[in-house]
Amino acid sequence: MTKVEVHKKASLAGHTDCIYTLCPSPNDQFFFSSGGDGIVARWDLANPEIGDLIVRVPNSVYALYCLQAQKQLLVGQNFEGLHLIDLENKQEIRSVKLTDAAIFDIQCYGSDIFVACGDGVVIVVDYETFALRKHLKASDKSARCLSINPIEREFAVGYSDHSIKIFGLQDLDLHQSLQAHKNSVFALRYTPDGQYLLSGSRDAHLKVWEVEKKYALYESIVAHLYAINHLDFSPDGNYMATCSMDKSVKVWDIKTWQLIKVIDKARHAGHGTSVNKLLWSAYENLLISGSDDRLISVWDLTFL
Repeated sequence: MTKVEVHKKASLAGHTDCIYTLCPSPNDQFFFSSGGDGIVARWDLANPEIGDLIVRVPNSVYALYCLQAQKQLLVGQNFEGLHLIDLENKQEIRSVKLTDAAIFDIQCYGSDIFVACGDGVVIVVDYETFALRKHLKASDKSARCLSINPIEREFAVGYSDHSIKIFGLQDLDLHQSLQAHKNSVFALRYTPDGQYLLSGSRDAHLKVWEVEKKYALYESIVAHLYAINHLDFSPDGNYMATCSMDKSVKVWDIKTWQLIKVIDKARHAGHGTSVNKLLWSAYENLLISGSDDRLISVWDLTFL
């Protein structure tokens, strides 16, 4: 079995409230963070103690999405809307008041921006005009997470009604509904090859769905003690990391779905409270985690 050595490279302080979201930048050396304080910060992995304020919004931020080619950042401001930030001059280019609900996730495909909201609506916004294209209302409970599969031309939405719903990327129609978990679905990602959909829930289970078999359940794993908040894949696509309200980060081999490492406070000076978000960076294969403890940890993983 693969073995992993873990070294904590840095612990980044600067946020004054819980950290809810992380996202990559156009340059792998940098990444963005935000959370309950409304601060959007940029960090340099080559000099990890250096944080740079990009913008500050009045309300908490659960969702960021970087438009790499345009060097722009989408910021989801809870109870307000969507802000488009030019990263070179740190200026807001556009904004739109979308919803009075929380914004839990943002994903993009082509010229469409998909926004998952706390009132159960997924709002589709046109990037060129910032006009609303469509409201997708498939549940009365919160839409918590989104994942896009460009290979199958579908996207998946995880809801607080315990379901996962599959929509078409082009027709925006509901294609399939899965009664997936026993509690809210907080984490959702297609594997890099598009063959599987991974879901993590408040029920602490990690589930693997086989896309080409109409999302038949392939594997169900009791992965954590408490809610699974997020998951991300290694840059080479061979491994996956999950994080949880149980304060741990776990590393998995996605060829076998076997657990290969637990990163926690006792063993690695990990987080002291819920770990909310992960980013597995292509820069030196560093794994980044953000927590309710207001800290960002940077982990150097060596696979043996």
